[in-house]
Formats: sequence, structure tokens, C-alpha cells
Amino acid sequence: MPIDLSIEPFEKAIVSLEVALDRHAQDSDDDLIRDACIQRFEFTYELAHKMLKRFLEATSANPDEFDNMTFQDLIRSGNERGLLRSDWSVWKDYRRARGTTSHTYDEEKAREVFAIVPDFLSEARFLRDRLREGLA
Repeated sequence: MPIDLSIEPFEKAIVSLEVALDRHAQDSDDDLIRDACIQRFEFTYELAHKMLKRFLEATSANPDEFDNMTFQDLIRSGNERGLLRSDWSVWKDYRRARGTTSHTYDEEKAREVFAIVPDFLSEARFLRDRLREGLA
């Protein structure tokens, strides 16, 4: 039986992040483009988290188990199911970067967050591809 889960918003977020990173590659001195990349990382990260949780719930015999699960356990579950390329130690860095952008902003932190965005994009693509396979 097919799973009723739309990943279209997540797919669009990934494309949006790809476009921003491509623009940044053309003009790496433009802080506005860098900041756009960071903002697109933020919402792509949020959607990755939501899509992972929704997929795990939709494919679980006991979907309620994910309601009270910590983020770390959610990532572990995603790894166990082969949905994620990286483990908790990497996702912890993504989570920390996401938290940094929502609490404070300065040039040094912007550079630090931006530095992880290309790797996160690869992770998001991996998750998208696994979700597509699982929904097919």
C-alpha cells in the first residue's frame, strides 16, 4: 500500500538551496547571497527533520513512538532505516548551526554556518532520494 506523504515542499527547498549555492559560487564575495544560502539552509533543515519524522511515523507499526522521541533518537532511527547518509555526530553539527542562526548573528558565525551548508545539501539530497524510494 502506498504511503500518503508529500515530500514536494522538501524537494522545492532543496532546489532553492541548490540555486542559492550556485549563485554564491558565481559571486562568493556577496554577503547577501551567503545570507540567502544560510536562510535556505534553515528551512531545508527544518523540512528534513519534519519529513524524516513523518516518513518514520508513516512506515512504523507504532507511529506514536516517534512523538516523544528525542532528536538524537530520531536521527538514530533514520540511520537504522538507511534514510540518512550521516550519523548523529554530523546531524548534531547541523542542529547546532541551525540553532546558532536563530539566536544570534554575526559575521564569524555566518561564515561558520555557511561552511556546513554544502555538506548538508548532500545529506538533504540523500534523504530526499531515500524518501522517494520509500514512497514509490
